[in-house]
Amino acid sequence: MWSWALHRITGVTLFFFLFVHVLDTALVRVSPEAYNDAIDTYKTPLVALMEMGLVAVVLFHAFNGVRVILVDFWSKGPKYQRLMLWIVLAIWFLVAVPGIGRQFFYLFTEH
Repeated sequence: MWSWALHRITGVTLFFFLFVHVLDTALVRVSPEAYNDAIDTYKTPLVALMEMGLVAVVLFHAFNGVRVILVDFWSKGPKYQRLMLWIVLAIWFLVAVPGIGRQFFYLFTEH
């Protein structure tokens, strides 16, 4: 149940991120100054933390999506869905922690 809910929540989160991303990118054609102002607002520690959350959301949604596909289209998928969820969480943790750690490194260092 939790993986189902998290998959929907991460999907909606990604939708809204992509919506905002398309809108702020479209500002280039409207007003380059407005675009530059928008980009400057993204260079804050709060947005950096939000980007770390975005990495976690994207990775979970992608890995869990593969699990959902296997449950739906593999004849033994329903039998192994709980095991696959634990595998997804382990892979997510192993990939997300270094990715977020790298973002923390860039947050606290000059680059």
